[in-house]
Amino acid sequence: MKRSIISCNGLVAIAVLLASQPILHAHSGPPFPVLSNRIIGAYDISIWTDPDSTDDKTPAGKFWIVIDPSSRGGSIPPATRATVTIKPLDRPGGALSGQTQPVEGSVSRQFVALLMDHEGPFAVHVSVDGPSGHADVDAKVDATYDLRPAPIMLAVYIFPFAAIGALWVKVLMRRKRAGATPQ
Repeated sequence: MKRSIISCNGLVAIAVLLASQPILHAHSGPPFPVLSNRIIGAYDISIWTDPDSTDDKTPAGKFWIVIDPSSRGGSIPPATRATVTIKPLDRPGGALSGQTQPVEGSVSRQFVALLMDHEGPFAVHVSVDGPSGHADVDAKVDATYDLRPAPIMLAVYIFPFAAIGALWVKVLMRRKRAGATPQ
């Protein structure tokens, strides 16, 4: 009886240890457009997002702003920048803003990550400023947690396998003792 208690305690300790380990934040899917090809002034603006919310205060709400010239043959001046502002729509809360940065040096592809601290709808406002003028666009996005399970669920998933393994070891040890005893 004492061995099975030790085995159970060992399994619980292993499950707690595994559940407390940091888990990699897996990407839950590709970015998707929330606004496509909105022409305002000299700009053709699209907003792509991966709106992951987090509890650990990391900015996981990712926004890619695609800025193309509204007329064929034009170009976007290098000084053109976008500012993304998000505000929760389902509860009181302040707006968060961030200045985008060019992706791989391309001024027409810009990126910023902002903190989305809960699941739910957020208003998205993008302001584009540059030598070609100013433009504002609005969109809405629903933030969700990425699709990884909670750390405690790892222990729940592993427990049946660990329990069956412990029972198997117990049976093997019992068989070994039964075969080794002199008659």
